[in-house]
Amino acid sequence: MKQMNISKAFTLMESGPVVFVTTHEGEKNNIMTISWTMVMGFTPIFAITTGPWNYSYAALSNTRECVISIPTVDLIDQVVGVGTCSGADTDKFVKFGLTPVTGKHVRSPLIKECLANIECKVIDIIEKHNIVVLEGIAAYFDSSRKETRTIHAVGDGTFIVDGRKLNRRKMMASKLPEGV
Repeated sequence: MKQMNISKAFTLMESGPVVFVTTHEGEKNNIMTISWTMVMGFTPIFAITTGPWNYSYAALSNTRECVISIPTVDLIDQVVGVGTCSGADTDKFVKFGLTPVTGKHVRSPLIKECLANIECKVIDIIEKHNIVVLEGIAAYFDSSRKETRTIHAVGDGTFIVDGRKLNRRKMMASKLPEGV
């Protein structure tokens, strides 16, 4: 094996799905692209990494709510575009042709074009590490979408697209929670 620069080691593990996180503060909706996400067990608890460098962070901190929207590969240009401009001076819903949908439990909008949306409440902010811990309170999945492949950021401007699904449910049955 060839040794690589340790500063690039994150590119070996940063392959979770890229998500949009929507916020709403006052009269304004916003979207940020997040590739640093984590599922925290078999519960609806999630973590994202973000901080004051993102315009949406203030709304996320103040309102203590958001929506995680999961885009598919057909939205890659919107994913990159949303992530490379600021909501301070851009209405990202308008600019990138995304449709806000009113949620049932939070004021932050769902995104109609996404495969799935999870309404969330902020339950912890770990400032030392810029980690926001979220509890999902409602989830929605668009089973009518033909495109279901999600995208995963490598961290160097390239992405990986989900491929073939491998089924090992029988082998893992003793480790899966009931109903999954």
